[in-house]
Amino acid sequence: MAAVVVQWVARYGVPIVYPDASEFCVLAGVLGGLAVVVWWAFFSRAPGPERWGAIVLMIAAMAATPRILDPSIKTGMMGLMFLIVSIPVLSLAFVVWAAATRRLSDGLRRATMVAAILLACGAWALVRTNGMTGDAASDLAWRWSTTAEERLLAHASDKPTPIPPVAAEVKIPMERPAERIVKPAAAKVSGDRIAARSTVEPVPPVSKIVANTGADWPGFRGPRRDGIIPGVRIETDWSATPPVQLWRRPVGPGWSSFAVGFAVGGGLLYTQEQRGSDEVVACYDLRTGEPVWSHRDAARFWESNAGAGPRGTPTLHHGRVYTFGATGIVNALDARDGTVVWSRNAASDTVRRVPEWGFASSPLVVDDLVVVAAAGKLVAYDLATGKPRWFGPDGRYGYSSAHPLTIDGVPQILLMSGPGVTSVSPVDGTQLWEFPLPDHARIVQPAVDAEGDLLVSEGEGHNVRRIAIRRASGGGWTVEERWNSAGLKPYFNDFVIHNGHAYGFDGSILACIDLKDGKRIWKGGRYGHGQMVLLPDQNLLLVLSEEGELALVAASPDQFTELARFPAIEGKTWNHPVLAGDVLLVRNGQEMAAFRLVLVDR
Repeated sequence: MAAVVVQWVARYGVPIVYPDASEFCVLAGVLGGLAVVVWWAFFSRAPGPERWGAIVLMIAAMAATPRILDPSIKTGMMGLMFLIVSIPVLSLAFVVWAAATRRLSDGLRRATMVAAILLACGAWALVRTNGMTGDAASDLAWRWSTTAEERLLAHASDKPTPIPPVAAEVKIPMERPAERIVKPAAAKVSGDRIAARSTVEPVPPVSKIVANTGADWPGFRGPRRDGIIPGVRIETDWSATPPVQLWRRPVGPGWSSFAVGFAVGGGLLYTQEQRGSDEVVACYDLRTGEPVWSHRDAARFWESNAGAGPRGTPTLHHGRVYTFGATGIVNALDARDGTVVWSRNAASDTVRRVPEWGFASSPLVVDDLVVVAAAGKLVAYDLATGKPRWFGPDGRYGYSSAHPLTIDGVPQILLMSGPGVTSVSPVDGTQLWEFPLPDHARIVQPAVDAEGDLLVSEGEGHNVRRIAIRRASGGGWTVEERWNSAGLKPYFNDFVIHNGHAYGFDGSILACIDLKDGKRIWKGGRYGHGQMVLLPDQNLLLVLSEEGELALVAASPDQFTELARFPAIEGKTWNHPVLAGDVLLVRNGQEMAAFRLVLVDR
């Protein structure tokens, strides 16, 4: 019994106090199970056949149970997690049985032993998982319970509704008499092109929000794809002036964030979500959250860790919305009504299989090209026609997005993928330089400091490195590593750079490191595996936690200081927050919401 107590404390108690020790705690859970088996086999007083028969039965039950498990439990990383989680449960059940049946007859004791082992293993067939958190904890539910997506499909409608009266303090002139809603039928995928049929019907007028800053949010991580919002200051005393909810509505699963345009359609937001067997590009009214139009493709991606749905964020550019779905569909849609301009299949174009976690790149528009990363391989399409213009080097695998950068006056596109950091020319995709990194899945975006150096993550919760890239006299490039730091170890959470420091996640805890040497300055604040944006004019981080809470944290190297916290949405939240003007948008795989923040001018 003592071994099981230590096993459970090490496996489930220690991570609460020391989140960074999670990997070692998982190992402790397995070793605890091994200790129970060793005790039973060599030190218990049970008869030999009973001792070895129990061990054989435990092994057989563990091996047979996956056959009856829900697909969400037995596939992907969850298959491994089943073994890891079930070992402490089986150990506890077995030790409790041994202690409780010491005075029973041999026959009854052995019968209850078989029952205890089978129940400890077979009970997992009664549950399913809604996925895993960033710390590999499973979100379990009864197998027969309905999912958030099923509830949404049972009640939701894409039909637009009349826009309610405008609040007095918001200036919203009418844009034009009517818009059009496009409701495509299921898309037919053939080769590298996707043909979608659409029906059109009138909808009420779309209103226009005149934001205080007049800012647009064109897509992934903002105008410069770096999570930095210059020229904006907000009220930080949320006890006196908290965020005001504008609307809240359920949304289909997916890890897409938002693109927002005030000029196109007069205050519209765009995101991607899954609706049953259809992958959906959806447009909503920014002020009300009501649907304006939706485009559907007959495609569905699902894996047990993160669940169903697209991963990439739409890109809004000159009246068009460019999207990249989890199965490889690239769409160019009219931003006003969702009409298909062109569609491609990047998986077919690059001859790539859909990766384990799906295609996760957000489209990048550069000049007259739209560039997506198909599992580590860049492909550039003509903005007007969708015709492939060039293909980048083979990066093997990866889940990051193309990142624009200019070094020594030379425009380039960076990609974090299997080999490491790769730079290509936006003109033709030829490789300019490469910096190798250890073999991990790349998810986190690179960041550029004031000196033009790059801060890059090795991937999957490992170190960050600062590298200097300069153009050589002979026309080539020199790439030099300045330091390698364990002070910041993001898994899939992007970081920001501000005033000589980087702010991001070290595991599930916020941290600050000095760019001079990579040394950690402070670490504090448990926000899970969340995301953030930086308001540099105010030295302020706006953090969206993995649990859906909003927090304001000082972007200062002095110390960790949380200024405010506010509950925004519920459920696992990996999506990047968006601040467009004074409207803050948040979403996860179940719901999305909009809040108005008070802007200040100081």
